[in-house]
Amino acid sequence: MLVHIAIKNLAIVKKVDLALGLGLTAVTGETGAGKSIALDALGLCLGDRAESNMVRENVDKAEVVAHFDISKVSSAQTFLSENELQQDDNPHECFIRRVISPEGRSKAFVNGIPVNLSQLKTLGKTLALIHGQHAHYQFLKPENQRTLLDQYAQHQGLLEKTAQSYSTYKHSMRSLQELKDKQQQRLDRSQLLAYQVQELDEFSLGENEFVELEQNFKKLNNTQELISNTESALHTLQYSENESAISLLKQSIKSISNVAQYDEAVNGIMESLQSALIQAEDACSELSHYQSSVEADPEQLQEMEARYGKCLELARKHQVQPENLYEAHISLSDEYTSLTQDEDSLLELQTKVSEQLELYKKAAESLYKSRKKAAKTLSTDIQHSIREMNLPHAIVDVRVNHDDNAAPMLLGNDVVSIYLSVNPGQACEVMEKVVSGGELSRIGLALQVIGSKDNPIPTMVFDEVDTGISGPTAALIGKLLRKLGTNAQVLCVTHLPQVAAQAHNQLFVSKVTDGKSTETTLLKLTKEERINEIARLLAGDALTDTAIANARDLLKL
Repeated sequence: MLVHIAIKNLAIVKKVDLALGLGLTAVTGETGAGKSIALDALGLCLGDRAESNMVRENVDKAEVVAHFDISKVSSAQTFLSENELQQDDNPHECFIRRVISPEGRSKAFVNGIPVNLSQLKTLGKTLALIHGQHAHYQFLKPENQRTLLDQYAQHQGLLEKTAQSYSTYKHSMRSLQELKDKQQQRLDRSQLLAYQVQELDEFSLGENEFVELEQNFKKLNNTQELISNTESALHTLQYSENESAISLLKQSIKSISNVAQYDEAVNGIMESLQSALIQAEDACSELSHYQSSVEADPEQLQEMEARYGKCLELARKHQVQPENLYEAHISLSDEYTSLTQDEDSLLELQTKVSEQLELYKKAAESLYKSRKKAAKTLSTDIQHSIREMNLPHAIVDVRVNHDDNAAPMLLGNDVVSIYLSVNPGQACEVMEKVVSGGELSRIGLALQVIGSKDNPIPTMVFDEVDTGISGPTAALIGKLLRKLGTNAQVLCVTHLPQVAAQAHNQLFVSKVTDGKSTETTLLKLTKEERINEIARLLAGDALTDTAIANARDLLKL
């Protein structure tokens, strides 16, 4: 419940401090006096957007502070606790402060702690509900009629189940569509890869095979040159008479050994020559062995030349270096396998989407049945309420149309429409087509009251919801609001004396100006002041004895 609101430098309000209580509080005043400013101030504390023109001229900021008693609002207590905004010493109170700069920037605080606008809106929804001047027009929209029915039916679990089924189905459907969109590309690529991989599989190049193949091909292709050069090397090292490298080394060793008899200083030279001789003889042995292994094999050379050439051809075809052809083969095989798996995934996902669609339809069907059942009792409640507001012949039929073949939607496949007849013999039509402005005001108020029955929000605000209503109907609406105020805090901006007279409390808004500036004040009226204000609403500015008597009668004083 809103206990107190303090407004400073907001629009044409310089300073207002207002204490509020339970029951119905009527807010009255002359047209243009600023009756809605208090509601705008409260809206700021509930998370409404701030504008630069909200700040009074020639001041550095506007400020609104709202004090709420949340001892019976568990949802607000939970929010404050979860967001670490609760007052430890007094968890049943909540103070909201909103500060606005002349540039339109604003800051919000809950119990002295800064919060963002999203947090403020979430908290505000648990504290108060404001119905604007034209709020009843929202009930002409089918989506709002469906929302009203869902709130009335209190089947949040079915709504959540349907929404979850929809989200799951939609996610899989997007994945399926992505696979389908790329299916032709995958088929074209898969066909090409199938040919390429088969060709490489048949060639079956081993890892590092090309390097060995290249080396062996070069060897076989140059056999005669290898044999010729080997023979020349052996001849030079061993077989050349008197001039072979080995014979020359032996001669040198013999000569040095003769020197060593007389000078041991050449022993090191002798050892080097002997080592060289041993290495030369070993080289001759290895060359001889190598020579015996080299032989011309035209058939083997032909086979190797064909494989080597094919390897070069495939490397050019796949635009890779020949030594990288093996890795290219592995990569293409992996890609082909992946594309094949995508096709399998497409079939699996199609089955999965079909199953999820069936689950969605079951959830939507359960939601439809619940809406259909609730629509009957809602029709009765609306009809009863508006018949009490001087529409005695009204017939209301809340209809729910379900299309099982329609594309899945987040909140089901139902269209909710309120059908109405207000005159005897008149067939029920969609409310939008048959309702007048005054009738819509009454129906809108009835819908708001009905929608609030199971609503735990403790404060309800109505801004001129009685527009287009007068006479006996106004008195009936006043009684309805007073009845609503027995279980909640209700604030109502009104211009009708019949409504104001039903209030438990009355506030008066006035506007004064000195020619240079304008200021709006908001005062709580005493019993005598209420009589005069009701009389003014009845007769205008000139207070007559008759108007005062009528005011007393309305107030039952």
